[in-house]
Amino acid sequence: MRYSQFGDTGLIVSKLAFGAMTFGEGVLVGELVNKVDQYLADRMVHACLDAGVNLFDTADMYTSGQSEIMLGKALKGKRQDVLIATKCGFRSGDSILSAGLSYRYLLQSIENSLKRLDTDYIDLFFLHIPDPWTPLEETARALEAAVQKGWIRYPAFSNYPAWKAQRLIDLQHQRHFTPMAGAQMYYSMLGRDLDGDYKDFITANGLGLITWSPLASGFLSGKYSKENPVPQDSRRVKFDFPPVDIDKGYKVIEALRTIADKHQASIAQVALAWVMQQSFVSSVLIGATKLEQLDDNLKSAQLTLDQEDLRTIEELTAIQPPYPAWMQPMGIDMLTSEALKQ
Repeated sequence: MRYSQFGDTGLIVSKLAFGAMTFGEGVLVGELVNKVDQYLADRMVHACLDAGVNLFDTADMYTSGQSEIMLGKALKGKRQDVLIATKCGFRSGDSILSAGLSYRYLLQSIENSLKRLDTDYIDLFFLHIPDPWTPLEETARALEAAVQKGWIRYPAFSNYPAWKAQRLIDLQHQRHFTPMAGAQMYYSMLGRDLDGDYKDFITANGLGLITWSPLASGFLSGKYSKENPVPQDSRRVKFDFPPVDIDKGYKVIEALRTIADKHQASIAQVALAWVMQQSFVSSVLIGATKLEQLDDNLKSAQLTLDQEDLRTIEELTAIQPPYPAWMQPMGIDMLTSEALKQ
């Protein structure tokens, strides 16, 4: 396993993290049903521990809280050796109050997560998604209260636009609250939106970054192709998320197949290795429904793509930066630049 420093914190995290979103037996979202019982969950967690993974991620709404319960049981006896991350913000119950990031709900959610995980503290606690109704200051006060209680070690956010995350971070500094330590965002070869201004925002604030769905919910696993666009039992059939450009995706998969053959690796391993090699990425979340799938993904930590591989992938997957990002290079005055060269 390879490791990295999580932003400007002292945390050392494995480059691969394990996401327990598939844990539980029942509806996850829409028509997507989880079928991972405690026995399989234990085997997956132990396989990750054996491979050197030290970061495990879940959320209060994954399979109605079952994910947290099962992860806590699977990590029993290993708590001091691992980092646990969880989240709140999405709906987790039928009550009108069982969602959002209000002071009341955020503290209630953290307390409930601690009980389900059977732990005294949460290492990384993420705001799962912005709450359009709760003032940022109220959410910031709730996070600080949880830090002061010793319930969470590092506050963080997920799925936030940069401007809103920056406002929250600035507010924390102004109030002398514990600032955000990191972010959890979607990033894959077929979802490179962070390449605009976001990665600079991450770096400028000294944030650690955990990326979710590096295989675009299985699309980059290699089982999707023009010849087999709807693989049997694929998760994307029941929950087509995150969105991908299908035609572009097929071209990328064909290129990855060639790279994979060169390295005697799987297509999924190449896709994961590419995300791990991005300088602004601290850790990459992997999840699984089968042990053999997890074993294959874990081997990606041993794969390093060469410059030829990286150029091929860049040519196929690079996005056109949105305005005003694409105009910024015009601000580099050539005369000044030449004069300042050492």
